[in-house]
Amino acid sequence: MFRRFVKPSFLFCTALLSVILFNGCAAESSVAAPESAAVTQFQPEPKGATIDIQPNSPADTVRAFYQRLREKRFREAIFLTNLRPAIEGLTDTELREFQVDLESIASSVPAELQINGEIISGETATVTANIPDDETGKPAVQQIRLRQQNGVWVILTVDEAAEQIIKKEGKNYFYQLRIETHEDEARSMLERISKAQIASLATKGAFADIQTLVDAKFLPADIRSSESTGYNYAIKIADDKKRYSATATPAEYGKSGRLSFVFDSDGRHIPKIVSKDNGGQPLKQ
Repeated sequence: MFRRFVKPSFLFCTALLSVILFNGCAAESSVAAPESAAVTQFQPEPKGATIDIQPNSPADTVRAFYQRLREKRFREAIFLTNLRPAIEGLTDTELREFQVDLESIASSVPAELQINGEIISGETATVTANIPDDETGKPAVQQIRLRQQNGVWVILTVDEAAEQIIKKEGKNYFYQLRIETHEDEARSMLERISKAQIASLATKGAFADIQTLVDAKFLPADIRSSESTGYNYAIKIADDKKRYSATATPAEYGKSGRLSFVFDSDGRHIPKIVSKDNGGQPLKQ
């Protein structure tokens, strides 16, 4: 559900927010607030709301979550979800390691979130809100599920099976999620390099290096940096420029990724990508 806020170009934020942005949130006002603390102080309805939002209601919890996310109060925002066990053990220094990903998510939150429905059934609830679709950019109605827990409403960002894993792994959950997402993106980026090289061969008659492919808009600019991708990419072109190989190597082994990737091609077919845990070293074809 969170994926609709996230640009398709990357990453941990895609998985994290498909874990955060659209499913749920627990009710707590700050890191130091007790379990029974109110979600927010009651304020006049924002322009985006089309229903009467009561203090500490499911809709109020959803509103508080997105507001804190937009304000980059990430710990407080995630505390309002059933992802809380994955973040409450993180120190401020550890949390800053996810700053780039979280800020990317925050920038996708609209200034005014239109909440237009709330249905409460016992200890469960569903809130509907208009959230921009990542493909069309137009608002689309999304359902956000919540559960009442210890007297407060919690946004359900993951299902029960994943919730049990999060409780077991604690803060390691985010680290593993980031690694898996970076590895998936690395494979996708190598496939994108292959397509970019086919385009380069068709238009220029030769394969090209990364900068040339970026300048031609065949590849995204962030491929040149590991800051958002977690991987270092390299392209090696044969002297005749009719053959090339490409690698993707974790920028920080065990932290941004574990698998190294490689493929080569003579331009006649989409190559098979090979991956292996190589201790953080580039793979050779």
